[in-house]
Amino acid sequence: MKIMLTGGGTAGHVVPNIALLPGLRAAGCEIEYIGGKGGMEQELVEKEGIKYHGISSGKLRRYLSVKNLTDGFKVLKGAAEARKILKKFRPNVVFSKGGFVTVPVVFAAWSLKIPVVIHESDFSVGLANRLSIPRATKVCCVFPETLKHIPPDKGVLTGTPIRKEIFSGSRIAGAKACGFADEKPVVLVMGGSQGSAIINKALRESLDGLLASHNIIHGCGKGNADKNIDRPGYLQYEYIGRNLGDIYALADVVVCRAGANSIGEFLALAKPNVLIPLSKKASRGDQILNAASFEKQGYSAVINEEELTPQALLEKIQHTYENRGKYVANMKKSGAQDAAAQIVGIIREVAK
Repeated sequence: MKIMLTGGGTAGHVVPNIALLPGLRAAGCEIEYIGGKGGMEQELVEKEGIKYHGISSGKLRRYLSVKNLTDGFKVLKGAAEARKILKKFRPNVVFSKGGFVTVPVVFAAWSLKIPVVIHESDFSVGLANRLSIPRATKVCCVFPETLKHIPPDKGVLTGTPIRKEIFSGSRIAGAKACGFADEKPVVLVMGGSQGSAIINKALRESLDGLLASHNIIHGCGKGNADKNIDRPGYLQYEYIGRNLGDIYALADVVVCRAGANSIGEFLALAKPNVLIPLSKKASRGDQILNAASFEKQGYSAVINEEELTPQALLEKIQHTYENRGKYVANMKKSGAQDAAAQIVGIIREVAK
């Protein structure tokens, strides 16, 4: 069985594809990947030993711009390039994770009558997937509310595929790496891969209250470590890399933005969490919808960015820790603990 994966533009459109590789390989699938020419996804994919094809791709915009004309030609060119690649590889199915590079791939697959499976991580369907869904056989979703915007015969609630190593974290290894002097509950605070100035500020201003009862692991982002803070129980990382699984295992509560992949990991791990979604000033509002859905389902506590203060952060963390059993029970009921296996099963079924 041959599978063509596609997705690009951000790590969020690539990492879930990589999470599917063990299951696809175990099923004996031959796998190749289509992404953008020179896209950041190329390095990530080739590290996994997967053959990579780069195509032309134009950015899709929701607003009027002269670039829409030139990028429209890039999309057409990318579709021709993708069609040539697909005709040569002859996959049984194309799996698309989204991102603007996937639109020409999906259209090319549709023109060749190759079935397509799409994954939508966010509450609201992104523009690339919105264009692609009419040409898809199945659409995997994370949020129940998203299914309302998908044809009933296509939508499937699966959750987000998670990298296998995230599940194999060790609390003992995490404790050893962090070296805390006591066994207080641990709070992991992250602001995304680049960090968040507003979260960093609120956390540091609430340290007096937090450190009285918790140890803190702070993923503050590159260049954002504060060397003037040296307090027992407070550990700063500019970036949490290979040992993220161990850090997750050690953490009793996680505080983070509400990006689709991050909250998918918290749900899969049944990890109590406090979400601080990006405001509409800095995004299209998808994180606000993601967080609201998780709060409604009893998976997360939420602080809107406009309401974030040191006191609000302290109180929400304490509340979440005290009610952690309730959050864990709700997340375990979701059935999203093995999304990768479910999605691989859907891919194989569609391929038949």
